[in-house]
Amino acid sequence: MVHAWLNVEKNPTQTLQDFLRSLMEKGVVEAILAPAPTAGGESITPTLFTSPDRLSQAEPFAPLMPVSEATVVSMLTRTGNRIKLGAVMRNCQIRALVELVKFKQAQLDNLIIIGIDCPGTYELKDYSELVRKGVEPATQMLESLARGELPLNQTLREACRMCIYPIPDPSIAAITIGLMGFDGNRLPILVQDELAEKIGLTSDSPSTHREETIRSLLENRKAERKRQIDRFAKEGTGVEGLLRWFSRCIRCHNCMGICPICYCRECVFRTPVFEHESDRFFDWAQKKGAIQMPPEYLLFHLTRMNHMVTSCVGCGLCSSACPADIDVALAFQSVGEEVQALFNYVPGRSLEEPAPVQTFQEREFVELGETLK
Repeated sequence: MVHAWLNVEKNPTQTLQDFLRSLMEKGVVEAILAPAPTAGGESITPTLFTSPDRLSQAEPFAPLMPVSEATVVSMLTRTGNRIKLGAVMRNCQIRALVELVKFKQAQLDNLIIIGIDCPGTYELKDYSELVRKGVEPATQMLESLARGELPLNQTLREACRMCIYPIPDPSIAAITIGLMGFDGNRLPILVQDELAEKIGLTSDSPSTHREETIRSLLENRKAERKRQIDRFAKEGTGVEGLLRWFSRCIRCHNCMGICPICYCRECVFRTPVFEHESDRFFDWAQKKGAIQMPPEYLLFHLTRMNHMVTSCVGCGLCSSACPADIDVALAFQSVGEEVQALFNYVPGRSLEEPAPVQTFQEREFVELGETLK
């Protein structure tokens, strides 16, 4: 792994834009997927660039994630990728992509992952409000990092405040842009050896305070994660707790639609299994005296949890997409942490490690109390 620096002449955003442009001009990639502003600039969306000149529109550091780029990379590669693609991604997006590759929903052929250290992201409404006030959220966050200050927790999405995997794994990301260690004049960059030679980067002394900054960030995140998961344990466990936790659910399926791991082409909740005859609702109501409509909201969340909780990377988009303001992500992360620990599995940790739902071991539940017959 080559440790080098990108010298910042005007601003970090333009520096990274120029670097991405050089990747296209040198033939390292033919297209780049990177965040860019929507019309009006109040939001950010993944954008596929095939013209180097258009990369001046990219906002790779924008602290907003309305959709996971893992979903977009899946769209671009699932049925084959004929061109060399570079994808600028945060680590939760990279980890989700790794899981999708395992389930054959994406391919890494002709793909170069350009990871970016993630200090955190805003909810869309908060990001838009900053833009309307004339604030450039990316510039504000970069200036804070250059002063050695981490973003205030209360301004970020809950999922970011409790994320303990904000740094791309250099064994998966061919290039890592190190915001942790940014000193205002230079951006740390880590590049896999073979690619560094192709780009023309030579090894330099690594950032002296990058590891210290990462350590401080993780200490903060781990404390917040414990606090939030303890809150769910008190409020959301057991049938009654879960009924209360998800009680505002309107069965819009937004959480399922935005989740990068929910990829099924045919979902049981969109089949006749849950298209009941009208009389059934009246029968259920007569048996219980009253039923909440639409029904089966808890069954929906528990079924989805059962299907994908071992691969949940904690991106938090399910909570961000919920119109009823349900903390879906905390429930999934809390349950996911326990289930993943049972299998000693961290989603997105390794391309070589099969997901638990892809494997079967005859004795894997014996230690949980099951007996073999």
